[in-house]
Amino acid sequence: MRSIHQITGADAHSFLQGLITNDVGKAASGLVYAAMLTPQGKYLADFFVFERDGALHIDAAQAIAPGLIQRLNMYRLRADVQITESDLQVRRGTGPAPDGALPDPRHPDLGWRLYGVGGGDDGTDWSAVRVAHCIPETGIELTPDTFLLEAGFERLNGVDFRKGCYVGQEVTARMKHKTELRKGLATVAIDGSAPEGTPITSEGKPAGTLYTQAGNRAIAYLRFDRATGPMEAGGAALAYPAV
Repeated sequence: MRSIHQITGADAHSFLQGLITNDVGKAASGLVYAAMLTPQGKYLADFFVFERDGALHIDAAQAIAPGLIQRLNMYRLRADVQITESDLQVRRGTGPAPDGALPDPRHPDLGWRLYGVGGGDDGTDWSAVRVAHCIPETGIELTPDTFLLEAGFERLNGVDFRKGCYVGQEVTARMKHKTELRKGLATVAIDGSAPEGTPITSEGKPAGTLYTQAGNRAIAYLRFDRATGPMEAGGAALAYPAV
């Protein structure tokens, strides 16, 4: 379930631009994927931003929307900004795109999103698509201890390193300029199954956490230095990279 809010007022664009990880200006020509972070650079919420009739709109998972709107209102202070719930709904699919649909900016295989009257989707196996392309989901792989670059946000077009300052920008930029990430989400091969959140071990040492599974593949958060051989999660055997 999704929740859509409208942001209006003379300062709407500059207000949001100073808070989120992507460039709000891109919303004039398409759908923008972005996140809001803590000052320490950790995940608070991910969402889509689009522009309709001169107003910005935020499309977020219903479970995190109240906290996101509360945080936005905390930063509003004296800015000329109004945040109100919208009656728009979202449909999504991977088949032929209807008129007015916007491509999902995270990956072409995620299809389109259409904002209007009536929600739902076309029956696509979204978990399989996400696992195939290592695309994290709100509340599953994306949790409050997540760093965006470890979750693949640069690859998912969810962060703009040229837009200037935003909350958590300094930490994110510092991680960007490391030689390489030592931890992060990856697609692994899995033989068997285990519940989401099951710890992964390698030679008895902690190596990560197992998340969404689809067929013989799964998304896992890994310590890459310990993911070089056979791994286990509960009764399942894992291998990285998935071949």
